[in-house]
Amino acid sequence: MTLASSTIVAREATDDDAGAIAALQETIAAQRAAFRADPYPSLERRVAHLRALAGMLVGNRARIRAAVDEDFGGHPARFTDLIEILAPAGRAAIAIEELAGWMAEEERAIDPGMYGTGRASMRYEPKGVVGNMAPWNFPFEIACGPVVEMLAAGNRVVIKPSDLAPASASLLAELVAETFDPDHVAVSVGGLELARAFARQPWDHLMYTGSPGVGREVMRAAAEHLVPVTLELGGKCPAVLTPSGVGAAAAEAILGTKLIKNGQMCISVDHVLVPRDRLEELVELLVDTAAARVPGHSGTDDCVGMISERHRERIEALLREARDAGTRIVDLEPGAARDGRRLPLSLVIDPDPSLRLSREELFGPILPLVPYDDLGEAVAAIDATDRPLGLYVFGEDPAECEAIVRAARSGGACINACALQGALPTLGFGGSGTSGMGRHHGIEGFREFSTARGVVVRGRDDAIDLLYPPYDERLGAVVDAAFAG
Repeated sequence: MTLASSTIVAREATDDDAGAIAALQETIAAQRAAFRADPYPSLERRVAHLRALAGMLVGNRARIRAAVDEDFGGHPARFTDLIEILAPAGRAAIAIEELAGWMAEEERAIDPGMYGTGRASMRYEPKGVVGNMAPWNFPFEIACGPVVEMLAAGNRVVIKPSDLAPASASLLAELVAETFDPDHVAVSVGGLELARAFARQPWDHLMYTGSPGVGREVMRAAAEHLVPVTLELGGKCPAVLTPSGVGAAAAEAILGTKLIKNGQMCISVDHVLVPRDRLEELVELLVDTAAARVPGHSGTDDCVGMISERHRERIEALLREARDAGTRIVDLEPGAARDGRRLPLSLVIDPDPSLRLSREELFGPILPLVPYDDLGEAVAAIDATDRPLGLYVFGEDPAECEAIVRAARSGGACINACALQGALPTLGFGGSGTSGMGRHHGIEGFREFSTARGVVVRGRDDAIDLLYPPYDERLGAVVDAAFAG
């Protein structure tokens, strides 16, 4: 999510959530007791849970479509199918296929001269009761996707969906209650006070997806109980066009990615860095691409609405401030209606760094084009700021693109593409620095929600007694031989 979304999340709360907080604490206690009774679920049980999760999503396609559409005031049904249903279900299918290997002990090298026939291994064991604070922009995908690895790791889970997507939150709670025992997976629905209380619970692990500002609060709250956290916090993800990267392919990838969720995606392209002498060429490419591929996009069912009137007003305010400052703005749909929550995409040309849209994560249909004179300086400027969740580099020189990826740090990166680092279920996904910490997806997610436990099994014919006092000439001979060798 975003810096911008923190202003949305922190909206006024009218209820005290007292009942929901009490219920949450009871649920955590029940899950903790159930975990103590079964601290290492078998492979078969974990697979059954993953199949149940996938079946829950796939079997409620129409209801999930309707809930997401209601929350956004317009959401393409096919995209709901792909991202909110099939993506986490597919993630579960991959986990089922790979889980036996993920759960296997990893043998580690051991010195037979010292340890004889002993064995050493790393074991990945369940952490216990895990909380998942999910955002509004992908209300099923991020609520359920990480739960795949949480369940694969053998944990119990409580999900806190965003109250900014109430239809999705209510449906998720209903579906989970129908599918799982509450001492295994549960959903806690409520507002701001519940969210604050959720972060303060003594979890065995807590995941939060949202803004850096709220992420700091979550981490502070979790620190009271020394709870380990996974934070996915977004950031101003740049696309860097090298001189050889300015072309139709880059324009299509950038435009297409920006139109996903109408920019309401943590790994969307926030702004584009382009050679100054190629700026107008890029503007023309984006205008032509939009006219050819998505004419009248904001008036179609493929356009996602802003999550709320407040967020729509924020986007309009960012554009108004830029216009008032004399900034050139190119509307990709001139004359398009702006009376609903579906907004057209606007290009903002060479915005002043002092503008809010230059400082805040945009999370909407605004695409600043920022010219540069020196590629090295542009890359250095990226690395000098908060590390973004994604970095997207376009160019025909593989070595040059790779050099940029190595020079500018980020949570993930793509070359000649955008956002795919977050789409692959086998690729560990997460942030760096202010864009977050920890990883989910694939084996990295399984290990994130597991305790890595080193175990030694003593064998025969070892020399372990050399470690015990008194330290006589036998130990001396071993040490002297090591120094001499």
